[in-house]
Amino acid sequence: MTRGISDGSDAVASDAVRDPPAVAHGAFITMEGGEGGGKSTQVGALVARLRARGVPALATREPGGSEAAERIRSALLAGRFEALGIRAEALLFAAARIDHLDRTIRPALARGSWVVCDRFHDSTRAYQGVHGGVDAAFLASLERVSLAGTRPALTLILDVPAAIGLERAALRRSGQADRYERQAIDFHHRLRELFLAIAAREPQRCVVVDATQAPDEVEQAIWDAVTHRLTMPPTAGPGGS
Repeated sequence: MTRGISDGSDAVASDAVRDPPAVAHGAFITMEGGEGGGKSTQVGALVARLRARGVPALATREPGGSEAAERIRSALLAGRFEALGIRAEALLFAAARIDHLDRTIRPALARGSWVVCDRFHDSTRAYQGVHGGVDAAFLASLERVSLAGTRPALTLILDVPAAIGLERAALRRSGQADRYERQAIDFHHRLRELFLAIAAREPQRCVVVDATQAPDEVEQAIWDAVTHRLTMPPTAGPGGS
């Protein structure tokens, strides 16, 4: 694990907020990693593959994934709250996540759908870890409150060197770069290190996928990880969401 970098997950959270009993029948998968790893493409590919197998599946993203969370996303990525400081921004990310879980993720899981999310709580850990200045115990407590017991069964970390990822992001971009894509290369090097550190800390949940491969090879590596780590339901014909 990379030394000198903390993802905030080792802090002890307050017992004041207790996890509710998990009542979920679907599987919750997240995709993480730095810029230009192809997460959005691979989320769509995995959902399509699950549905072709007859598994109900839903693609979603963070920040966003619900009407209120999408509004928060637009403001955060535009940097409208940057002047408030990173603690306040962390609270806004948490508020978006709570709404996303309540309105999109948990209802889908409860009805038996598999949910595949482009970014989730690991991105908060990593990006806040790069920025620094936020107390690890504060982040851990915020994570506990916002997740309230709903955690991914599997996290796929799409790993790509920072320079390659930024080049890809620039090629795919149709408009102006967001506030994170505009950060210096050192920011993205540290971001990659933090995601790999998270994977090293939680190997039972995380799988690192080499995202420098061709998209179809990445897609197959993801499918292999999903079918190896999770129990696939019996084929049930064409799947929806």
